[in-house]
Amino acid sequence: MRRETLSIHGGFGCDPATHAVATPIYQNVAYEFDSADQAAAMFDLEIPGYRYSRISNPTVDILERRVALLEGGRACLATASGQAALSTALLNVADGGGSIVAPPQLYGTTHTLLAHTLRRHGVEARFARSDNPQDIAALVDETTRAVFCESVGNPAGNICDIEALAKIAHDAGAPLIVDNTVATPILLRPIEYGADIVVHSLTKFMGGHGVAMGGAIVDAGRFDWRTGRYPTFCEPDESYHGLVYADRFGAEAFIARARSVYQRTTGAVLAPMSAFLILQGIETLALRVERHVANARAVALALRTDPRIDWVEYVGFEDNRYHALADKYLNGQAPSLLTFGVRGGHEAAKRFYDALRLVKRVVNIGDTRTLCCHPASATHRQMTPQEQTRARVSPETVRLSVGIEHVEDILADLDHALSLGAAPAMAAE
Repeated sequence: MRRETLSIHGGFGCDPATHAVATPIYQNVAYEFDSADQAAAMFDLEIPGYRYSRISNPTVDILERRVALLEGGRACLATASGQAALSTALLNVADGGGSIVAPPQLYGTTHTLLAHTLRRHGVEARFARSDNPQDIAALVDETTRAVFCESVGNPAGNICDIEALAKIAHDAGAPLIVDNTVATPILLRPIEYGADIVVHSLTKFMGGHGVAMGGAIVDAGRFDWRTGRYPTFCEPDESYHGLVYADRFGAEAFIARARSVYQRTTGAVLAPMSAFLILQGIETLALRVERHVANARAVALALRTDPRIDWVEYVGFEDNRYHALADKYLNGQAPSLLTFGVRGGHEAAKRFYDALRLVKRVVNIGDTRTLCCHPASATHRQMTPQEQTRARVSPETVRLSVGIEHVEDILADLDHALSLGAAPAMAAE
């Protein structure tokens, strides 16, 4: 099935008990065992089944199957948030120490996780000078547990060369982990270009309506964890009576260990109701992305010719440095995330931001609504000025996640806000 069809039917035909065709909400905590022996076999991971919703739930299970199918992966684990998905995925490869290599253009909280939180767990974050594959390759060595990137950077809008980064990682015996939140599997499937693990904030475009938080980890099922660099996958786990994940689960070892070791013990669990709401969002994902892309192009073109704007970063422009990569990985379609600089600098950007009426001033992206953020004041606030610069966040940067409203209404609100934001600076000139 094509992705548009998988978004509706993937992982679920009908409810076996009632034959309902809409996904049921299994809003329960525990599941009855047939016997003590069955319970023991489940807890020893010898047989599949539902035992407790912190570990697995039927509604969440349908979501996991659907996301895995959309990304072309082997298995999926859903989590309570995108950040939980990312931290679980990174710890799953680096809980014994080592280094994670990444470009500098990252979402602010992701940078904090790598630069500060994981460091306290013995993991070294190495940020390259740029997203150029050569700069990233220079930091990869025998300690590297993974190369990580965002397929489309948030908020920079840069596009990473996934194929090149996969080769760099694989040549060093490490997996490539890609955050595909902004592109979504409708525009890009990183696994098709060599990525081993894909993570998502399902809160964003996949859910699409700003009503439920969630995350997902998808494993391609191709990486060989027996290289000697990942002993937790091929040595006995004493917490499971000597179970060896690579032996027991084979191509699904990564997700099995993430579920059993991290989700079971740390509890970043997706609620059944949230899974149901995200599934409803995914059903219209392809249609929404089509409208997001069209609206974003119209907005970008209008901003580029507006004298109140100093610059626009949008990969849909042919002279954009990432346009060729957009052609390769996104079929020439530019995502609806773009940034621009309001003429007049930091204060003008703040005036513009405060004057918005229709466009919502929030830190979320991927909503049906058009959403605006001033990264220096919000998502990247904890970063130093130098770190912000490397992430391509300047004081005047405004991030726009273009929604699916009528584009003329979006443009009218931007025009109104610019008249109050940039006008004083232009008058002073």
